[in-house]
Amino acid sequence: MSITPSIFERRAPRTDLVRRREAQPGNSNLDRVMTLLGVMLAAASLWFLNPAVALGASASEINSNATAALSNLYRNTPGARALGNKSKGILIFPNIVKGGFIVAGQYGDGALRERGRTVGYYRSVAASVGFQAGAQAFGYVLFFMDNDSLRYLDKSDGWELGTGPSLVVLDKGFGKNLSTTTLQKGVYAYIFDQKGLMGGVGIQGSKITKITPGQ
Repeated sequence: MSITPSIFERRAPRTDLVRRREAQPGNSNLDRVMTLLGVMLAAASLWFLNPAVALGASASEINSNATAALSNLYRNTPGARALGNKSKGILIFPNIVKGGFIVAGQYGDGALRERGRTVGYYRSVAASVGFQAGAQAFGYVLFFMDNDSLRYLDKSDGWELGTGPSLVVLDKGFGKNLSTTTLQKGVYAYIFDQKGLMGGVGIQGSKITKITPGQ
């Protein structure tokens, strides 16, 4: 399985905590603490970057934000609507917040759409260690191009991006370089609406877990 950016993204050096845990089993407790710290820092940054969005948003709030984000994406990104029409499902995370110093975390809730209807809600959480400081907000969308990839999301007890179905991270000019007739399998990701000065935005290593938000 591989992650294949259509145009390679530039990022500050980072070490995913998941990789650190595999390489150094003895540090599992420390890694868990650092992961929690990073996510807490991201959560604390939420109001600074986007005060209109609350942690633990209700289903209606997630839906409303997802609808606005997808509509804006279709309106401003050539090729996005055609990709959406071709997909079996679309998972929209309209507001991901990243924050921290050395240890950073990112967090946000999203909605899964099939045939234009919301069928589930998910949370995206990630943490990393590296030379990084500040706060940042962005959104991202995942286009599931086949039923197997969609079933993997549904059946997995938390999907870490970078495992399971193949993932292609698209750049801003993807509409000029992709033909929807060739998009048959896997998952295509697009990051949008980046705000803030923190470097190294990315979704690799993010863990996506199904949630049941309040109404």
